[in-house]
Amino acid sequence: MHLIWENLMKNLTLLWTGEFKGVDEGDGCYELSAAIWEGIGKATAASGDTIPSCYGCRVPNVSTDRSYMSAEMWSFWILYIGPVLLRNRFRHARYYKHFVELVYLLTICLQFQISASEIEQVRTGFIKWVTDYESLYYQRDPTRVNVCPVTVHALLHIAGSIKAMGPVWCYWAFPMERYCGTLSPAIRSWRNPWRSMDRFVLETAQLTQIKVVYDMHVGLALGRKARVHDSVRGSVHIPGYTSCILLPPRSKVRPDLLLIQKLLSAALVTRFNVSIQVIHAHIGEVFIEEYGCLHRTDTSEGDTMYANSMYKRAEDHRDPTFVRYTMQVDLNARRRGATIRLVDREFYGQLQHIMHLHLPSHVRTAFKTELKDLIMVAVRNAPVKQVSGMEPLDIHVAQRMEGALDVVDAISVQCLIGRVVDGRECAFIDCSGSLVRCMPS
Repeated sequence: MHLIWENLMKNLTLLWTGEFKGVDEGDGCYELSAAIWEGIGKATAASGDTIPSCYGCRVPNVSTDRSYMSAEMWSFWILYIGPVLLRNRFRHARYYKHFVELVYLLTICLQFQISASEIEQVRTGFIKWVTDYESLYYQRDPTRVNVCPVTVHALLHIAGSIKAMGPVWCYWAFPMERYCGTLSPAIRSWRNPWRSMDRFVLETAQLTQIKVVYDMHVGLALGRKARVHDSVRGSVHIPGYTSCILLPPRSKVRPDLLLIQKLLSAALVTRFNVSIQVIHAHIGEVFIEEYGCLHRTDTSEGDTMYANSMYKRAEDHRDPTFVRYTMQVDLNARRRGATIRLVDREFYGQLQHIMHLHLPSHVRTAFKTELKDLIMVAVRNAPVKQVSGMEPLDIHVAQRMEGALDVVDAISVQCLIGRVVDGRECAFIDCSGSLVRCMPS
């Protein structure tokens, strides 16, 4: 925690802004102009509006409010925001490539599980990274030795520590520091502070044991209780959909006719494997109502995704309408008469509509299904493109935000995603991968 977020990253930003111990860039060209760094800071602060709150706290302006940056904020910035906003900012691409290599090694270190081969990859990767650091910043010049603090050398020991003690989340300082934060309010007597803390620790341990022995975690929860979406008034469980539930608001107004006749009907053809004529003949008899939220119940994160058509934006809102979803794509779609080859592909876009379909008995007979209810969603696809330099990272840049409107089953919606806007481009970031359980929460 302190090695990377509180030391190495801060030193790199000081080098990039020309504020590191009075050292200039020498023969290199890694310093960013004041205007560029100010733009990066503003874009960082603005990303708080486009990154959902479940991803963590807002990251402030790294240019003007750097003193407010905590270790958690630095970790999020270096893993997700920095790779987007630093692209094409350096005068030479080798500095950005060097930074991306660091981010990639950190993503391996932060995994919940790590294999022996990945540990070896971390070991060789940090050896190369430190060697390149000496070439780029130290420049083999003894007069610049102060740009090589001990924290850079310490990177060479990370792989050995992981091999000896396990992944870094097992022993980093986040839990310890947060536990210390819970002790501060326990001090009731400034004359005898140690007795107050001792009593608090003892009573907390006793309550924890009672919760475990008698299964009273909910009844003895003294802190703020987590919101249970199942108990929200108006929430709906649909049979067959064990991974999600519908949440209000709800609208009984039938969706747009074009959406139903063209896009929804085409999706139902694929869903039930019947002809479009059969769908058109009975789609008018299907009762359709729209919901505003779709909540995932099969993950500990519990993403709550909002439909853009019914989402009311507050002044300090953090956009929860963009999602990652999967669809089957025919690899031979452009080859006339070729055999259909369906494969699953991931897509990104903005959730527009969440539709609950009630199928009457005669409609179920026509559609050849026993399903009484169906949840279909409409997502405005945002096509992504390959970006040079960001290949090792799970970050995707959108070509444009107004793509086709895809209608898929709600089961296909995987998770809530965030966005980092950089000029005319928009990068999608996803915290649902291997790092999700290792990020401090």
